[in-house]
Amino acid sequence: LAVAAVRAQVQQELFLVTTEGTAINIKCSHPNIKTSDFIHFYRQLPGRKPELLAVTAKVSKDMRVPEGRLWVSTDRRSSALWLRQPRRGDAAVYYCALG
Repeated sequence: LAVAAVRAQVQQELFLVTTEGTAINIKCSHPNIKTSDFIHFYRQLPGRKPELLAVTAKVSKDMRVPEGRLWVSTDRRSSALWLRQPRRGDAAVYYCALG
């Protein structure tokens, strides 16, 4: 029996809490990012399928829904999803992924 261990490509905080209307920063670390990788942020609202919020190769970009910004470090080893004024309806599981 062969067992393959796969190291996670990204690390995120497991749990974040904020009050309605107070900005929040959802950080993601990806120290082994490849040149060809794009950074994706998704969210999954309760009872729904995951939805793509933003994707970028290396440029930080503004988002309209939810209002905020996808930030990428200059070395591309970390990123963050900043939500300007999260509302109750923004409570979800947020994922960052490379691909």
